[in-house]
Amino acid sequence: MKIRVGFGYDVHQLREGLPFWLGGIQVPHTHGALGHSDADVLIHVICDALLGAANLRDIGFHFPDTDPQYKGIDSKRLLSEVMRLLRAKGYAVSNIDSTICLEAPKVNPHIAEMQRVLAEVMDIPADDISIKATTTEKLGFVGRREGVAAYATVLITQA
Repeated sequence: MKIRVGFGYDVHQLREGLPFWLGGIQVPHTHGALGHSDADVLIHVICDALLGAANLRDIGFHFPDTDPQYKGIDSKRLLSEVMRLLRAKGYAVSNIDSTICLEAPKVNPHIAEMQRVLAEVMDIPADDISIKATTTEKLGFVGRREGVAAYATVLITQA
């Protein structure tokens, strides 16, 4: 069995009045992430980590922000396509470990729902998706509440 690891990192600005999509759900907040798609930073890092692990380039290669068909797209659709690409190469997801860096709103109350939604989109057990959240102790752009960052590491296998 072949085992591969992938890593993803993404950042989005936060802007007042935008919907805040995170982990496939809309989180109530006064600010949302700015991006070409729905700017779901957690899904984007998971996509990048999965694509990288399978040596399939990155999210920008497959879904460029210069392509109007991806304007405002639900990132769950991107994740679904990434899973199709992964499975076409014979890979399966073993587990995902992710961290969201955000001062506000609190992410912890939404983690179980994010896991459920992501598991459904990816057709894997929710228990295989770890989502953690942290602040940056008021340091940097995250600490100033100007943006959100996320990291993900994935393990994929190929029989």
